[in-house]
Amino acid sequence: MMNPWRLRLLSQLDTLGTIRAVAQAASMSPSSVSQQLAVLEAETRTQLLERTGRRVRLTSAGLILARRARAILDHMESVEAELRGFGEEPAGLVRLGAFQSAIHTMAVPAVTRLANEYPHLDVELVQLEPHESMPALRSGDADIIITTTDFDELPLGPDLDLVPLATDPILLVVPPGQPAAGRGPVDLAAYADEPWAFDMPQSYMANLALRLCRQARFEPRVVCRFSNYMMTLQHVEAGLSIALLPGLAVDRRRYRVATRELATPVTRTITAAIRRGSPPRAAVRAVLHVLRGNPDLPLLGQ
Repeated sequence: MMNPWRLRLLSQLDTLGTIRAVAQAASMSPSSVSQQLAVLEAETRTQLLERTGRRVRLTSAGLILARRARAILDHMESVEAELRGFGEEPAGLVRLGAFQSAIHTMAVPAVTRLANEYPHLDVELVQLEPHESMPALRSGDADIIITTTDFDELPLGPDLDLVPLATDPILLVVPPGQPAAGRGPVDLAAYADEPWAFDMPQSYMANLALRLCRQARFEPRVVCRFSNYMMTLQHVEAGLSIALLPGLAVDRRRYRVATRELATPVTRTITAAIRRGSPPRAAVRAVLHVLRGNPDLPLLGQ
């Protein structure tokens, strides 16, 4: 009999690429992960791993089992949920990953409503940016993610089912007292000499902002990088930089900043995603339903 926990470790190795990364995700030591995978090889009587220098990679048999393991684990979770309540009432744990600006506008309102409607449903909310959430979904570390279909560096594939939630414009954010804080759409080329605040390297917004600046034929002078939009807004509010941010990230009630639309509009499509396979359990369906029915999100459905 194959152990589901060891199957999850194997699936994570396929997704994350290294024993060290799997160990970090599972809060284990690399040696413990290696030992458990060796036990799985013994259980299956099949060579699943091979060494290439200092690295370990999956054999052809290992790849097949790792990818079948996801469907096996999803099916087991579905059966467990049905047994807890025969699927009549959403119950159990749902792990929801969401990027930063969707946390307070989409995820928290959904979790609040779910807590009132389904007392036996627990939602574990984790901040995951698009480059983090899709691997987490595929490895089984998240059941649902709120992400964007516009993240070219890590595209969504046919192994995922998508539920459209909203569209969100990308805006130029500037200090309120500057001449740039006027009205009407702007050409980014006019801000080539300004100091810029960027997200962390290789993140969705950092890559998008750099691409838009280069399309406007200039290399931005980046004076700071923050992984937190609140810090970016504080920096802009202080007059130290300007930034490109998604509309959902700009909290005008807390920060004195001005926003301008771009002359060539840029929007991101926000979607929920789940793994494709057996029909989602009742708890997952309940979370998706509430995410789609957020009445306080003006961008929803546009």
